[in-house]
Amino acid sequence: MSFRIRKASLSDAPALADLLRQIGWWAAFEEETSAANTAHVTRMLALDLTSDCHSVYIAEDETNNALFGYIAAHWLPYLFLRGPEGFISELFVRPEARGQGVGAALLAAAQTEAAQRGCVRLSLLNGKQRESYQRSFYQKHGWEERPFMANFIFWMPDEQS
Repeated sequence: MSFRIRKASLSDAPALADLLRQIGWWAAFEEETSAANTAHVTRMLALDLTSDCHSVYIAEDETNNALFGYIAAHWLPYLFLRGPEGFISELFVRPEARGQGVGAALLAAAQTEAAQRGCVRLSLLNGKQRESYQRSFYQKHGWEERPFMANFIFWMPDEQS
């Protein structure tokens, strides 16, 4: 399989929306129309692309430009660290492209940018039920799991209620 990694552009929104819908993890993507999904991804990608604090890379087939996967990274300045931290919020690869170096190449693109930005570390969250966790994808690429940290979230109240 031959692919290239490049920064995403707004024209990638339909392919990104299609990938997210095909993964099938989010009810909102399955319940909405393809047009609604594309509109949502376009809005979110536009926000990413308007700020130097975010980077989105895509992996695409070199022959037909089909999207194999993408990674989204966010560059966070922490006052207590000696440099910024990069946070990988999304790394998704089409099931048929997994195990062929796409995820590793996307991680490498984020690591390269992190080094250029002077980051002291990268972090990410990985669901323990996910295939990538089960096959130790991140550990195989030099990442270590932090056993002493808990991950908390706070869901914002629905503004329409």
